[in-house]
Amino acid sequence: MDAFYASVECLDDPSLAGKPIIVGGLGPRGVVATASYEARKFGVHSALPMSRARKLCPQAKFIRPRMDRYREKSAEVFLIFRDFTPLVEGLSLDEAFLDVGGSLKLFGTRRTIGRQVKDRIKRETGLTASVGIAENKFLAKLASDVQKPDGLVQVDPGKVHQFLDPMPVTRLWGIGKKTAPRLRALGILTIGQLRQTDPSMLQTVLGNRSEHFLRLSRGEDDRKVKPGRADKSISHEVTFDRDLLDLDELLAELQRQAEAVARRLRKQELMARTVVVKIRDPAFHTVTRSSSMRACSSNTKTLYRMARALFLNWRETHNSTPVRLLGMGVSGIEPAGSGHLAGDLAENPAEQAIDRVLDSINLRYGKAGLVHGQTLRRRKT
Repeated sequence: MDAFYASVECLDDPSLAGKPIIVGGLGPRGVVATASYEARKFGVHSALPMSRARKLCPQAKFIRPRMDRYREKSAEVFLIFRDFTPLVEGLSLDEAFLDVGGSLKLFGTRRTIGRQVKDRIKRETGLTASVGIAENKFLAKLASDVQKPDGLVQVDPGKVHQFLDPMPVTRLWGIGKKTAPRLRALGILTIGQLRQTDPSMLQTVLGNRSEHFLRLSRGEDDRKVKPGRADKSISHEVTFDRDLLDLDELLAELQRQAEAVARRLRKQELMARTVVVKIRDPAFHTVTRSSSMRACSSNTKTLYRMARALFLNWRETHNSTPVRLLGMGVSGIEPAGSGHLAGDLAENPAEQAIDRVLDSINLRYGKAGLVHGQTLRRRKT
């Protein structure tokens, strides 16, 4: 998808169309989640500190992310994908691999399918997508980025070197800020130059990964599309605009995160066995604490009770340590009802009924719905 979060904001507020939009944390410690193409012209990109983004593009519209809305639009897009093939591997809310090898007789050539996918996304969601078509995942991913936004690029088997060779070597997965300067010192700036370099010379820089990068430089990638990959974990975290020491505020934030995590579990008809709490102090020391339950759960009260106990255990020896970042998540995820006996569940029927009522109300009213009272102790800064 093209600048997905920013595009959804434009869809919901047409007055933003054509203007620079930056979505991300709005506090002094916030970072950019995504930026519209108008904002990218000023050097704004994802993961950039928001303070820097404000200096580069002060005229932009700055928007706090609305993850529930983005998940809703993502679900619409993925339904379209699955109309063309069951072999859909989601990488994130806005990106996926589709294996259409078994769909050619139904829908036509790969290029025809790519065009149909793009057209349906635009018609049914109001958003644009860029499609890359190739013999493997690596090439398809690169092709999808070449003509953004609203692009469609196909890499034919006989033109792989022609496509790859001019690209900077940093387009290879795994070559980043540390490795690129060392390759540059050898005179290797492009993928083509790396492909033609003596393997023994590459080993001095890339070590035992040199053969892996040589395969990529030749356009070789034998990974299969893995459909239906379930979430291995679900989590929420926040970096506070100011370091927090107040216990009520910290527990209120933990309650809010437990609500969000539990709601996502129930929406996907999942349950989790392990609860994890993540804490970072002002010196950037980060600790995680985890605990597993006897049985899986998706109940808000149960997950919060576990997270609260983990946090208070840390707090006992750090009661004078402010918190910069607080996060809560779950792992050990299983489909709801997968072999569990009613007596093995961690919550009772009454608590399950309360969750169902809350979910129903919040589905209808969104942010105007219901939250647990404790979350209101979290002061907005």
